Amino acid sequence: MFADIRRIASLAWPVLIGQLAIIAFGVIDTVMVGRYSAVDLAALGLGSSIYVSVYVGLTGVVLALQPIAGQLFGSRHHAQIGEEVRQALWLAAGLSVLGFAVMFFPGPLLTIAHVPPALYERTELYLRIAAFGLPASLLFRVYSALANAVGKPRLVMILQIGALFVKVALNLWFIFGGLGLPPSGGPGCALASTIINIGLAAIGLLLLARFEEFAPFGIFARFCWPDLSRQAALLKLGVPMGLSYLIEVTSYTFMALFIARFGTTTLAGHQITGNFGAVLYMTPMSIGIATSTLVAHALGANQHDAARTLARHGIVMACAVGCVYALVALLLRPAILAGYTTDAAVIAAAMPLMPIMLVYHIFDTFQTASAFVLRAYKVAVVPTVIYAIALWGVGLGGGYLLGFNIGGGVPQWLTGARGFWAANAASLAAAGAGLFLHWRTISVRRERAYQASQAAAVDSA
Repeated sequence: MFADIRRIASLAWPVLIGQLAIIAFGVIDTVMVGRYSAVDLAALGLGSSIYVSVYVGLTGVVLALQPIAGQLFGSRHHAQIGEEVRQALWLAAGLSVLGFAVMFFPGPLLTIAHVPPALYERTELYLRIAAFGLPASLLFRVYSALANAVGKPRLVMILQIGALFVKVALNLWFIFGGLGLPPSGGPGCALASTIINIGLAAIGLLLLARFEEFAPFGIFARFCWPDLSRQAALLKLGVPMGLSYLIEVTSYTFMALFIARFGTTTLAGHQITGNFGAVLYMTPMSIGIATSTLVAHALGANQHDAARTLARHGIVMACAVGCVYALVALLLRPAILAGYTTDAAVIAAAMPLMPIMLVYHIFDTFQTASAFVLRAYKVAVVPTVIYAIALWGVGLGGGYLLGFNIGGGVPQWLTGARGFWAANAASLAAAGAGLFLHWRTISVRRERAYQASQAAAVDSA
């Protein structure tokens, strides 16, 4: 077990550092804008929730490359990896058109939230600026998916750390103004991120073309047009993955849209709580990605027993770390909230949400690790159904009933934003149980099928 944990940790820590650098974008945005104005902070929370929904949904489709390339790498079919990357780049370009349209014209989504006029204009401007960085973000995700698939996450981490330093400087300039630029508040965050995303995409493509680690794949050795059969294979896995991501994120996004009805202060408190939860999420996600990479390699090499063992150890590792994080954060929550904002009303709104969010986080670690293991097996359809029932049904539906006290019998402590967080915690518990049980069924079935094929081959010989 400890040998597997060391292998997982060796891949997980670069992913974690890189993802913390990226999630620090959101932390920096929240902290800096929180010191600019409460209105801009609320607009940032709403705008970033919509952006993340679009980005993560489309990213999930592109990330189908990772388990495909991982299994090909495990079976040493390097030339096929290059072809899959070329097709993934075409797919990212096509998805960018859809994402840009949704973000540049966000009116229907903002109407759902009954956004006050003071927030509407700032949120719309944020999304329109961010739309121009979306294509570059998706192209960079192709690069990061390949690097993770072949066990080279440090090549992604270095770029993400560098981007963080640039983000701090650009945020200070654009949010608060200077050097001839007027202060732009929340939308300045979107402008900084857009510039950085374009730079990351350019560097990622250059590394794919020139760096020796990717040379065996011959990614740009020849030009090719989209291949319908390969695009179909990517979409067959990627669309359910994207839907899973989209369901997970939109359950949070619509929670923010509904919580917006409780007022700017409550929404700002929710934004801080959710942002800190996203920071905690980076560790189980990193463990999940690392576990998925090793499981995919084992499956590509037809080592099914090793794949099951690695998967089990990765899930246990993620859950253990998640519990430790929750305990420490519970003890330090006053200091954590004070680090986000000096607004006493916003801190008071966030304080009762934190313990519920930490329970949410524990269940989130379980379902995240289980979901990544299933993706290594190229299984995505059933997890999507599980997510839809749990997160939209139990989480969002239950949150609406509790938060708005539908029926009038909900205890006071479970109404408002607390009701939405409590229901979402329950939904993640249900999703985690369903995903884990499905993985156990799939892994046993795959191993038995492989053993039967080997026995048949021996008999025929």
